[in-house]
Amino acid sequence: MGQRGFWDEQQRVAKLQEKKPVLKRLSDSIPWDKFQPILDQGYAQDRKSNAGRKRIDPLILFKMLVLQQLFNLSDDELEFQVNDRRSFEEFVGLGVMNNIPDATTVALFRERLRKAGVIEELFEMFEAYLRSQGLQARGGQIIDATLVPVPKQRNTRDENKEIKAGRLPEGWEENPDRLRQKDLDARWVKKNGINYFG
Repeated sequence: MGQRGFWDEQQRVAKLQEKKPVLKRLSDSIPWDKFQPILDQGYAQDRKSNAGRKRIDPLILFKMLVLQQLFNLSDDELEFQVNDRRSFEEFVGLGVMNNIPDATTVALFRERLRKAGVIEELFEMFEAYLRSQGLQARGGQIIDATLVPVPKQRNTRDENKEIKAGRLPEGWEENPDRLRQKDLDARWVKKNGINYFG
């Protein structure tokens, strides 16, 4: 392998952009500014003080949620992939010198949108823009059979039955701190003769 030239990086990026990958097409064709008023509703309860770290642009976090849905990623895997993949990083509107929001920030943002009652509206709007471009959103996976470990759940048998039926067990909604610690999508699986929870 020879020595890299001064313009090699720019040429590589230009080649990637010429190929018009799907994420680049989505970035260019969807009017992301139309999502801003709905995203602002999710931040209706503004903080009382300007002290502390500046808030992350909600559009960046929403684009991360879009990636999460399109590629069927956990919060931790989403954080890793946005850090690792240039196309993901560019899609959300960040560069190499920016800090990538962590998994906890993404989870708290999603919960905030859910509480504000706007998350379904945002994704319906996104899917409408996709349809107008002749595209269809299908969840996929980047890596086949990746197990993402989560803390083991200490649920009763009745609670597990409710979760498998797609319902929240009684009393969980009243305790958001407890609910935040539960992964309702996680299941026990066996891989190579070993049991995993994830």
